[in-house]
Amino acid sequence: MIEEIHRKPAADKSIGELVSDLSDEVKHLVRDEMRLAVVELQGKGKRFGLGAGLFGAAGVFALFGLATLIAAVVLALALVMPAWLAAVVTGAALLLIGGLAAVVGRKEVASATPLMPEEAIEGVRKDADTVKQGVRS
Repeated sequence: MIEEIHRKPAADKSIGELVSDLSDEVKHLVRDEMRLAVVELQGKGKRFGLGAGLFGAAGVFALFGLATLIAAVVLALALVMPAWLAAVVTGAALLLIGGLAAVVGRKEVASATPLMPEEAIEGVRKDADTVKQGVRS
């Protein structure tokens, strides 16, 4: 911070000082962009994990639903009693929950892909363009 207060204006600096300043600024810029990339990838990783977990939950609910529907068929055939109706309703509800979890999970996985730090890449592109324009001037 103190260093910035006592800096010479760019017009008063030698080429060596300007190159040194440029090198320092590029280092800071690269570090900042890397931090942004890490934060962005962490967020996408969390969303991807949530989506994958919901896909897993969808599979479990679908399995339970299938098992319950099979039990309902067995109960209906073996006993021909109202108990089978309860089993069918339960199985249908479990399959509905599984379907909803699959839809939400798919949406989460889709929002986390592609696994690239898009904001950081765009920031680097803008920075590179700014440096190119500065060099041309």
